[in-house]
Amino acid sequence: MSRTRTLIVAAVTVAVVVTAVALPLFQPWRLFTGKVVDEALPGADPISMTTSSKAPPTISDDRRQTPTTPPSSPAQPTTQATAPKSLATGAFISHEHQTTGTATAIKLPNGDRVLRLEGLDTSDGPDLEVWLSDAKVVGGRAGWHVFDDGRHRSLGQLKGTKGNQNYVIPSDVDLTVLNSVSIWCNRFNVSFGATSLA
Repeated sequence: MSRTRTLIVAAVTVAVVVTAVALPLFQPWRLFTGKVVDEALPGADPISMTTSSKAPPTISDDRRQTPTTPPSSPAQPTTQATAPKSLATGAFISHEHQTTGTATAIKLPNGDRVLRLEGLDTSDGPDLEVWLSDAKVVGGRAGWHVFDDGRHRSLGQLKGTKGNQNYVIPSDVDLTVLNSVSIWCNRFNVSFGATSLA
């Protein structure tokens, strides 16, 4: 009887230790969580500074102040010299987790570049980042672990598992070399989904 009790206590102890280690490591509840992020593309929709009133608006807490004299010619709408330009794009394929959406490298009017994820839909997971890599995007299990084999650059933590998001591409990144994108899980060194930029 005492031997059976000892075995039960040992089994329970092992189960508690395994659970205490496995839960923080694997975070299985993330399979049922997620976050929606919907960011506008920087520079895509400039705010108009024109007004339909005859006099420009006066910003003041003093209500006794009279409006300024209207200008001699009507205000001309401001126009943007250039618009954001798509440099390369691709559609995600699924790796360890079902992943859909597109990734596009975009040059903004000020010369900065961003990686824009649109219509992203992937699973939540521990320590997810957006990576640029020189690895070839391969479907199936063969493509799950290749993105840290060669050159790669993290653009930061994944902001959300769904929606539209922007990630700054550093000026020293050569997109002719780092031309693939992965939703990368640092905890387990695996890609959730990836695409080539073409």
